[in-house]
Amino acid sequence: MARIVGGIGTSHVPTIGAAYDAKRQSDPAWSPIFEGYLPVADWLKQVKPDVMVMFYNDHANSFFFDCYPTFALGVSPEFGMADEGAGRRPLPNIKGHAALAAHMADSLVNDEFDIATFQDRALDHGCNSPLSLMWPHDPDWPGAIVPIEVNVLQYPLPTPTRCFKLGEAVRHAVGSYPEDLKVVVVGTGGLSHQIHGERTGFNNTEWDHEFLRLIAEDPKKLASMRHADFIRLGGAESVEVIMWLAMRAALGESVRCLHQNYYLPTTTAMAVTVYEPETNASILTTLEKTEETQ
Repeated sequence: MARIVGGIGTSHVPTIGAAYDAKRQSDPAWSPIFEGYLPVADWLKQVKPDVMVMFYNDHANSFFFDCYPTFALGVSPEFGMADEGAGRRPLPNIKGHAALAAHMADSLVNDEFDIATFQDRALDHGCNSPLSLMWPHDPDWPGAIVPIEVNVLQYPLPTPTRCFKLGEAVRHAVGSYPEDLKVVVVGTGGLSHQIHGERTGFNNTEWDHEFLRLIAEDPKKLASMRHADFIRLGGAESVEVIMWLAMRAALGESVRCLHQNYYLPTTTAMAVTVYEPETNASILTTLEKTEETQ
């Protein structure tokens, strides 16, 4: 039986990928970001997930406003990386897990999610920006991905509650898959930022830290909020953090936060977190072992 062994919340800012490709990991302006992902990579190296289920949004690179689905599940055996206007990133294609994805599609429909499915659509920075920092990829990636696109661009958006329920349905879908797989769920987006209008450049560090506390301790409080609340507190584009709610709901009632990093270098507050379900009977993680020796 497949099981969810942990979750990751992460920003998906395109400049992270660009800085990584330009080998700016040691630059003073960028090193706090890249250093924040090292414990995530260490945790993944120890956990060795077979599959990552990634909740992300496409930024009009593979889905367009003439037909932008609310939720779409990637069922391809392989996914390419999108060219977002500056050339394709130097990353290899990543395997999909078509059998798990097909099972998830059937399970989600039976849990009353009329989900779209897609093939042969490249993944933009919503997926590949954080993925390249967390998983080694030379010459190839160590596992597969099942991407779930969420519409956080074109109104009407799915409600925060609906995203939370999607995560619960994904938990049921993964748990009912008969093959023995270790799965990590990833929620992407945010944190506070606005890149248009009168509040261009808006950030709210106080709210960012409150959001990070609530996503671990009281995610249902976040799920009860309106889009307008997220926009008021974190800026227009920060509404995309509703994708973190899907990740968090997939982990169950209670979690342990193993790692959290927050950095605000420019227009977007960037964060990355690692959670394990409290029900996990796993061995001590690399992060905990490191803390014990300090």
